[in-house]
Amino acid sequence: MTAPRAVTLLGSTGSIGTQAIEVVLANPDRFAVTALSAGGGNLELLAEQAVRLRVESVAVARGSVEEVTAAIGGAAAAAGCPAYRPEVLVGPEANAILAARPTDVVLNGITGSIGLAPTLAALEAGNTLALANKESLIIGGPLVRAAAKPGQIVPVDSEHSAIAQCLRAGSAGEVRRLVVTASGGPFRGMAREQLHEVTPEQALAHPTWAMGPVITTNSATLVNKGLEVIEAHLLFDIPFDRIEVVVHPQSVVHSMVEFTDGSTIAQASPPSMLIPIALGLGWPDRVPQAAPACDWTRATTWEFFPLDHQAFPAVALAKQVGGAGGTFPAVYNAANEECVQAFLGGRIRFTDIVETIARVVEQHADGGGGIDPSDLDVDAVLRADSWARSQARSVLGLSDNGGTSNLEGGTQA
Repeated sequence: MTAPRAVTLLGSTGSIGTQAIEVVLANPDRFAVTALSAGGGNLELLAEQAVRLRVESVAVARGSVEEVTAAIGGAAAAAGCPAYRPEVLVGPEANAILAARPTDVVLNGITGSIGLAPTLAALEAGNTLALANKESLIIGGPLVRAAAKPGQIVPVDSEHSAIAQCLRAGSAGEVRRLVVTASGGPFRGMAREQLHEVTPEQALAHPTWAMGPVITTNSATLVNKGLEVIEAHLLFDIPFDRIEVVVHPQSVVHSMVEFTDGSTIAQASPPSMLIPIALGLGWPDRVPQAAPACDWTRATTWEFFPLDHQAFPAVALAKQVGGAGGTFPAVYNAANEECVQAFLGGRIRFTDIVETIARVVEQHADGGGGIDPSDLDVDAVLRADSWARSQARSVLGLSDNGGTSNLEGGTQA
């Protein structure tokens, strides 16, 4: 009997992480989590996960070894296994340390640019990387691609998982274009003028997906779709002019590939991250019963609409940024993260988010930050990220310490 595939799970207390644990617990013969990490904002849940999974190592981005050890000790005692004591790592490098250790799969479910270091660490160690942290690929771009061997990165975003599945239907030379679907978020159909006064509560009321606050806000602005377009370009090596976004409110068709003979292959399943997570862990094999399938005995209607670029300019801006390459995607992503935190804190308007990103990108093109946008190494990416955050706060009239850490913003908590 084949041993279960060993999994290192980064961002275990967030949306992706908790669902990944569901998949693992439902398939103990296929997967075993041996190490997990989180930001440190929910030590009680992290400790419960560690005890339930009996992981060998636990990493936390912030806090103290004593706090984490005490939380795990309490959870272990409550579970009737007081002797359980995993290795505990604490600090900003803890995620990367875990990712670099030999394992079968590293699932990077962290949200934000902090995911870059563990992504590079996993790739350089030769581990298969199930990637849900799109930001690390977007801001790292060529650095990540250069570190990855063919087939080493398995996409976990539902759209890119769908594209990867559809691409099995033909050769690379037969692909005409990629069609990335977007739900349209809670403000689909609204004109630009109507978006000025929408509230954080409205932005977080996503009609089809349950996600962390940063990703949900990104979905409302369509920044998330812009990031996914850049990610699709980097993952599948398709030019931006052959990547389209179409609005599909039902979120059943997760993306499509159009081939040169006029055929379009679509991947469809009810809205759930369980299928792409399970496929990311088990790639190239599917995991039976990962999630319910579509019920073809019931009448249903799927709708598709063109994207309103005037109301939601984030996708067009992302294509511009992605085409420019270098440190531009890092600037786009970092400025957005700062703006989202400010919006969720009630300090700026919804429409200020993409408008500010565009201004910061323009300032970067004019030499802002003293960084050559064509230069790309880890140091340049981090400097561009830091400059963009500071510049976004300046554009918005916020104090330079007015931003908050993205550690609590989304998948990792």
